Amino acid sequence: MSVTDVDVVIIGAGISGLGAAYRITERNPGTSYVILERRDQIGGTWDLFRYPGVRSDSSIFTLCFPWEPWTGQERVADGADIRDYLSATAGKYGIDRHIQFNTHVRSADWDSSTDTWTVTAERDGAETTYRGRFVFFGSGYYNYDEGYTPDFPGLNEFGGTVVHPQHWPSNLDFRDKKVVVIGSGATAMSLIPSLAEKAAKVTMLQRSPTYLFSAARTSKPTNAVRKVLPRRISHLFARQSNALMEGVIWFLARKTPGFVKWWIRRIALRYLPEGYDVDTHFKPRYNPWDQRLCLIPDADLYTAIGEGRAEVVTDHIDHFDSTGIDLTSGRHLDADIVVTATGLQLQALGGVTVSIDGAEIKPQDRFVYKAHMLEDVPNLFWCVGYTNASWTLRADMTARATAKLLAHMNSLGYTHAYPHLSGEPMPEKPAWDIQAGYVLRAPHALPKSGIKRPWNVRQNYFADAIDYRFDRVEEAMVFGRAEEKSALAG
Repeated sequence: MSVTDVDVVIIGAGISGLGAAYRITERNPGTSYVILERRDQIGGTWDLFRYPGVRSDSSIFTLCFPWEPWTGQERVADGADIRDYLSATAGKYGIDRHIQFNTHVRSADWDSSTDTWTVTAERDGAETTYRGRFVFFGSGYYNYDEGYTPDFPGLNEFGGTVVHPQHWPSNLDFRDKKVVVIGSGATAMSLIPSLAEKAAKVTMLQRSPTYLFSAARTSKPTNAVRKVLPRRISHLFARQSNALMEGVIWFLARKTPGFVKWWIRRIALRYLPEGYDVDTHFKPRYNPWDQRLCLIPDADLYTAIGEGRAEVVTDHIDHFDSTGIDLTSGRHLDADIVVTATGLQLQALGGVTVSIDGAEIKPQDRFVYKAHMLEDVPNLFWCVGYTNASWTLRADMTARATAKLLAHMNSLGYTHAYPHLSGEPMPEKPAWDIQAGYVLRAPHALPKSGIKRPWNVRQNYFADAIDYRFDRVEEAMVFGRAEEKSALAG
């Protein structure tokens, strides 16, 4: 069996993996790497999700790479355009030449005698092996194979089509059909306006409301600045101004939830028909940002409701029958198609089995160091974005921190490095501070967060950005060389 030897094995060819490849080689020229992608295209999440209306749920200026400007006019971008951007970027910088597609990583084992990772994958039905000094997981935080669908009573009696947005059939014809979308998260909010353009009727069925925030699809100030300043400077302005705006909204929601509730309600009243029951369908029981705030560009959902193309029903499912859904209120929803926009399933490290010298470790049992390394696990990095801001804001910080550590180790001849928690036991807190269903269903699916730096996983981009600027690469880290261990053993 052949073995491919590189310096870094990167898992995933989405935003995280492509960003890691760029940052690592930018700071460490000559570093060899391979990107293992289980799908047959670049894009990660943006290749997986193909449902109608899929789009960015934060500003594209913060979701795109800081080193490759977004050239489109819109602030909220369609999924297909994001996928094209990622493919073009990978081609421009030669990253695509390092990608091996249809390669499903199954395991990664650290050999402490040689200070290397052996990564085993399945490629086109055959087992393949890769060996590297470092491994970078850009595989996200959820299960790509299965979304979450509750066990609805009588679902097998339904005579229509049931589809989960995570695996949207390319040939699904919803024109002139009655469609019920179960769920009230970002996916449902993206789906419904698009479905309503062709379907006979679209009904959003929710158990409880979600906070929606409307913003313009394009930003006039940003586009004005882009016309007069060089591309990279205007891109920096767009990126930082949008990050600041999103950060301010989150801060206000946390510090003045009453004001933000009023603000969001005023937006709803402005766009919804006069006399609409806003408090039943768009007044959540929780505070803003206890769950992620859903972005609706140009109030498109409210517009679809106002035009009679979409309806919101707040109720509970009693059971399915052959023609639709019976609700606990006694109402029946006729449906030809039911879309279960009911969420994701959390998964650490893409479901890859990780071991050290043949002994499997559980990521859930380890504390996270600076939000991207695991306690006592050498030379392993994992990229996970923010819950309250664009994924790429933290992904790029993670990529730069990885590149910085590799440069430090290379300069001093170290072959392994791992964060170590010493001293008193560290109290634990949730790594994600939102009450989303996919988090509450699996509270121990992800590694642990402590309450003190560098073990505290924060959801605060600006605080993390300051920390990164003054970061000490040796803080709470153990460094060593493989030959030193060999000498001690001899």
